[in-house]
Amino acid sequence: MKLSRAEYKEIVKCTEHLRPTRQCMTILRQRFPNHSQSTLLSIFSLEYQKRTKRTMSRHQAPDSIESYYQRYLSEAKARPSFPVLLELANEVDLSPALMARIIVDRFLQDQEGSVYMTKIGAGARLAHSYIRFVLNNESQGTSLARREEARKRVGGGGCGQASKQVLNNMLREPSLIPDQALANHVYQCTINDCCYGPLVDCIKHAIGQEAEVLLRDKLKERNLSFLDENQLRTKGYDKTPDIILEVPIAVEGHIVHWIESKASFGDDHSHRTYLNEQFWSYWNRFGPGLVIYWHGFIGELDSQRDRGILLKDCFPSDIVTLCHGTSPATTDSLTG
Repeated sequence: MKLSRAEYKEIVKCTEHLRPTRQCMTILRQRFPNHSQSTLLSIFSLEYQKRTKRTMSRHQAPDSIESYYQRYLSEAKARPSFPVLLELANEVDLSPALMARIIVDRFLQDQEGSVYMTKIGAGARLAHSYIRFVLNNESQGTSLARREEARKRVGGGGCGQASKQVLNNMLREPSLIPDQALANHVYQCTINDCCYGPLVDCIKHAIGQEAEVLLRDKLKERNLSFLDENQLRTKGYDKTPDIILEVPIAVEGHIVHWIESKASFGDDHSHRTYLNEQFWSYWNRFGPGLVIYWHGFIGELDSQRDRGILLKDCFPSDIVTLCHGTSPATTDSLTG
């Protein structure tokens, strides 16, 4: 769905005081019934990631981590049947999944030297280092080089790497946490977080894969010859769009050599980053192309058509082919 900048700003303003729980989507759907849930969720996720990056240093401070942990222990003891960890995350405006990571990491520090930790061979770890990596990895448009640098910082030694693996395994499968009450609270945080955490990671990956499959299916339906990203990598290309058309097409009067699929909303920040780190390099190497933001984009960002980058929010219906007349959805051809 293509939104005007005014429509986009209205949605962003509504997200400013929402927490990243599943209930926030009910509020957004009620407030904006004419917009799809996928568009609203993508906008909220992007805005919440920006908010988190602005405030994360406060939550990463050692005294904050200790305060959160002691508060959790106290509340869990006083109210064992309540979702105290989820409540704490909402109170301090932190992603429930990131709060769960902090608390489990701090819990594991208390377990060091115990029989359990000896068996699994974990060492010291710092929660804030890995959280910074998660934020960089999930934010739209973060460069591969920066993500690799973050990985090196986090997994600097064999001991730290083992600790990270233990922590990740527990967050993915809370039943591995030796404290049953904490395991239940971590599970509550995971299933109620719509922006971060292992469940969200799986959903995002599945949605991205689904969009790429849909794109390939649409191309096959129109008998368009193409190479996908995997085929291009086998040919030695290291940085490629999702699709290279073996025979270019025209869309709305613009030549298209490549197509990039983005299972997200295109806002100012993400689109600018994508332009600088991906789209212009594709343009330099392969010529003009098409970007599909399946969850919509700000309409005013579609301003580079004359320079060779076209934006759409769905697969185009007016494709004009070069050699075989028109595709099933077209009525014209480049050859006249």
